[in-house]
Amino acid sequence: MELTKYYEDPKTLHLGTMPYRAYYIPFEADKPANEILETAREDSKKVTMLSGDWKFHYYNNRFDVDEKFIETEFEAENFDTIPVPSCWQILGFDRNQYTNINYPFPYDPPYMPDENPCGAYIKKFQMTKDQVDKKNFLNFEGVDSCFYVWVNGNFTGYSQISHSTSEFDISDFLKSGENTLAVLVLKWCDGSYLEDQDKFRFSGIFRDVYIVTRSKEHIRDFFAKSEVSSDCKKAKILVDIEYFNNPIPTTCLLLDADDKTGIFSEDGKKLLGQAKGNSLETKQVSGGHIEFEIEEPKLWNAENPVLYTLILKTEEETIVQRVALRRVEIIDQVIYVNKVAIKIKGVNRHDSDPYTGASINQKQVLKDFALMKQHNVNGIRTSHYPNSPWFLQMCDEIGFYVISESDIESHGSAAVYNGSHLTTYGNLAQMDIFYDAICDRIESNVRRNKNCGSIIFWSLGNESGYSKAFEDAARWIKSYDNTRLTHYESSIYETGGHKNDTSMLDVYSKMYDSLEKVDEYLNNKENKKPYILCEFIHAMGNGPGDIEDYFEKIYNDNRFIGGFVWEWCDHAVYMGKTAEGKDKFFYGGDFGEYPHDGNFCVDGLVFPDRRVGNGLLEYKNVIRPVRASIEDLSSGKIYFENKLDFTNLKDFLFVSYDVVCNGNTVESGIMEELDIPAHSGKTVQVNFTRPEGGISYLNLHYILKEDRPFLTKGHELGFDQLLIQEGRYKADKNNADSVMFAGKEIQVAEDERAVILTGSNFRYVYNKLTGTFTSLVNNQVSYLEKPMEFNIFRAPTDNDRNIRVEWEKAGYDKMTVRVYNTSITTGDEARITSSLAIAAIQMQHIIDIEVTWSIKKDGSIAAKVNAVCNTEMPYLPRFGLRMFMPKAFSKVQYFGFGPYESYIDKHRCTYIGTFEQNVSDMYEDYIKPQENSSHYGCQYLSISDEQEHLLEVTGEEDFSFNVSEYTQEELAVKKHNFELQKSGYTVVCLDYKNSGIGSNSCGPELIKKYRLEEEKIAFEWTLSFPASN
Repeated sequence: MELTKYYEDPKTLHLGTMPYRAYYIPFEADKPANEILETAREDSKKVTMLSGDWKFHYYNNRFDVDEKFIETEFEAENFDTIPVPSCWQILGFDRNQYTNINYPFPYDPPYMPDENPCGAYIKKFQMTKDQVDKKNFLNFEGVDSCFYVWVNGNFTGYSQISHSTSEFDISDFLKSGENTLAVLVLKWCDGSYLEDQDKFRFSGIFRDVYIVTRSKEHIRDFFAKSEVSSDCKKAKILVDIEYFNNPIPTTCLLLDADDKTGIFSEDGKKLLGQAKGNSLETKQVSGGHIEFEIEEPKLWNAENPVLYTLILKTEEETIVQRVALRRVEIIDQVIYVNKVAIKIKGVNRHDSDPYTGASINQKQVLKDFALMKQHNVNGIRTSHYPNSPWFLQMCDEIGFYVISESDIESHGSAAVYNGSHLTTYGNLAQMDIFYDAICDRIESNVRRNKNCGSIIFWSLGNESGYSKAFEDAARWIKSYDNTRLTHYESSIYETGGHKNDTSMLDVYSKMYDSLEKVDEYLNNKENKKPYILCEFIHAMGNGPGDIEDYFEKIYNDNRFIGGFVWEWCDHAVYMGKTAEGKDKFFYGGDFGEYPHDGNFCVDGLVFPDRRVGNGLLEYKNVIRPVRASIEDLSSGKIYFENKLDFTNLKDFLFVSYDVVCNGNTVESGIMEELDIPAHSGKTVQVNFTRPEGGISYLNLHYILKEDRPFLTKGHELGFDQLLIQEGRYKADKNNADSVMFAGKEIQVAEDERAVILTGSNFRYVYNKLTGTFTSLVNNQVSYLEKPMEFNIFRAPTDNDRNIRVEWEKAGYDKMTVRVYNTSITTGDEARITSSLAIAAIQMQHIIDIEVTWSIKKDGSIAAKVNAVCNTEMPYLPRFGLRMFMPKAFSKVQYFGFGPYESYIDKHRCTYIGTFEQNVSDMYEDYIKPQENSSHYGCQYLSISDEQEHLLEVTGEEDFSFNVSEYTQEELAVKKHNFELQKSGYTVVCLDYKNSGIGSNSCGPELIKKYRLEEEKIAFEWTLSFPASN
């Protein structure tokens, strides 16, 4: 098909489109405001929704396109019928591709390969004579990457910016009756150089398409700007209106804010129970400007998102806009909303769904918002492009602080040959040919979304270096909208000889700074801007593990406003089920594409299908609304600190408590009301009895008082666990009705390889060549299917991806054992002592070990280990023992951090208690298999079968353990969870320690205090086999 090459012409960004305007949907003039808000936009009589079934044909390039498809008489017999909006890769056309940084085409700006896939779309629709006699505007809310439009065979225009609205005046091309809309979408265009976001590269018309029919003179655009006095006691709403053609009589009404926050219909398309406030004032617009003055205004914040309702009425239309009154400012390096220093506990969110790709509807978004609210999230960065316009209106209603990011990323310029962040990062941004495109993309974001008060930052884009284009665009923002702050992380990089001017940027933004880098910025008195981590605590796979460490600093310094976790959800494509019924989620490389970045897209707090991951549970409790600490244990005085920014705790939650002694709840109650204003603390006496005779905790549960959107009364918002009595756990033997035999003298026999120990009820075989047991038979029950072994490796987590290289280079995954000598003594017990070393082929010693096994007459085994680690080697993943028990041993009881997986740096969503679980339930099902489901801080472990044959493990100090149906070797080599094969054993890892999880998949190295890098290690465990009566 012959095409004018607008798709390779950076000077032709749009053709035939209307100037950018604020998003709104006009309704009929006589429709009341509350009814408008409770009506889906497609039900407006002004809207003809074109989303639905379209005819579609995929072509490998533009040359193959049948140029007659744009004609009204074209017979689309060879076309498929597909839903719009959609992504054509999800529907089976083309192939899926995930790449993070690398461009999926040659770096040859502004040109694209001739083999540039494209999709031809056809839609037939009806228009009445009354409609075609008016003005009609065709809206595309999202098309990737660029598109040409024909209406009834007439070329209408061209546009790009995948995540922006393109609006065409098609009035001259319509006719009464049937009309034909033809669209040709190209997979790539010159704009694709600026859309190199870390995501699956989907194509097509992926957001709604509709026509708005209007009178020939109407309100074209308006800006409802809030202005709040410095003392927050007065406010104005300033409304500037721009008309199409000529000004027309306009009435402007303001309804008072109500105290409800947004409640949406199940499909997310209707707002329920709003706009019922009393009318405050009605004014006639003069000169396109009007002001409303409000005494004692009700101010919007993310905790209480109250909104006023602005109504613009003309003779033929009513437009309703919800307005947030809030004041955003910086004072002494601190960001304030309504004179309150806020903390952002946010997430980066892509439009991503395993079933629909980048095509996301309101119902899907509501599910995300519900999960966010249920887990205490208060901020969203729209990574790395504007979302659908209704998305931001929902944020206004529900209450999130938003960074609205422009659709710009050219990260791939740093990945060219000999490129880097320090040399070529800003190459594209500094090319004159892209100056207009950069400014255009930033302007489109601001103008479309300017009436959404939840936006407190405009972001210029992401990972594109810096240039004059960004500087000029930021200056324009500051002149156009003084009610928000400006943000752009890439301004910190100077490349290409450009001297960065960041004076128009309000915050110093970084990604993945280490704690040391955080301190470095905050301690430098030359730094004058608030500090924010627009990406941190990378949530890939098992992780993140350092959330608490960052929030200790966030809460400690108001200049550190907070951050946005990378990222909200795993990106993956659903590919059906296995024969066994397991879901198959594919990531980068699974489609044979090049280039790709593997599972680097599987990096969210929730799984692709929105199953909640442990990372989100961890985040939830770190950012819980209140924290407690012991002030005076003897008198039961507890100090509570309100971590909310605007809400008194008495209006939000109550506290229930449990006193737990030795794993058993001995007392419960509900505390008195916590009357603690935001940002304040208070000492409260909790009337509980402190137990005696066992390790005891006071568990405090923070419970929601009343229903809120997405939150049900009684929902637990978080918890604290306070140690009130030290001690060691003692198992309740009555539960298992178990006893230990006194036993007879132990018989010992040995040869060069083995020691055989026989007692009254047991027979154990010790391997002199490994320093561990080959067989453990007690009460005629075999407890080992394979020999016990020392263990230092774990299936690397995604956050181990960097240190894994060093672990494997040092041979940790291929360890061998050499025993140098073994001695045996007998008496009241049999004692075996072996000196040994763990090493790997070609490598020096990793650990030198002396282990003593003391076998008592009752069959119990005490292990005493003293080890010296080679400090020239990398820190250890773990150190302990691994046992392969019969799979019948599937019942687990433990006293430690549970019920979820827990690690030294990732256990805030867990608490210490007694837990009983089945082995099959103790597996966290990550999309890419890896180390999972360890339990930290344990004092007791028992593993049993249905006949109550029991192995118990206790320690002098706390230990970690993992029980799984899978071996670490299986987890380490399989790329997908649905490929895993069960071992046929119950695999038990007993660990002196397990290194922390961290967030080094993209973030800083694991914090040193969480690494297992001690030079000297000593621990003692006891393995016992109580028998049932």
